[in-house]
Amino acid sequence: MRYMVLLTMDENGGPPPPALVQAMNEAMGQAFASGVMVEAGGLGPTAQSARITLRGGSVLVTDGPFTEAKEVVGGYAVIEVRSYDEAVEQARRMIVIHQQFWPGWEGGAEVRPLSRPEDGPPSP
Repeated sequence: MRYMVLLTMDENGGPPPPALVQAMNEAMGQAFASGVMVEAGGLGPTAQSARITLRGGSVLVTDGPFTEAKEVVGGYAVIEVRSYDEAVEQARRMIVIHQQFWPGWEGGAEVRPLSRPEDGPPSP
């Protein structure tokens, strides 16, 4: 089963410490080598983004940054695991690495199942 892990954080938290970058690179390298991690990356700042919404029958394009956002998605990973519990454990490990190597960092991870077009709509 494939899951997307979305890493959320305060966008103004500053750059990650080099020790965190090294620890995450090692952990992700192991996850890629084992086949658990399929894809991963960081997302650019909201100042370089846009939101496209449909409200009241009108399509609206809003350029970032989005001042109303307290937390933003700063990174993602697509993982392939046997179960939901295993997906949650993989995400928990990412957060623990942040805890260990970025003192004071606050954020979270959201784990969501991925469905492909051939799978049909996701279950509620």
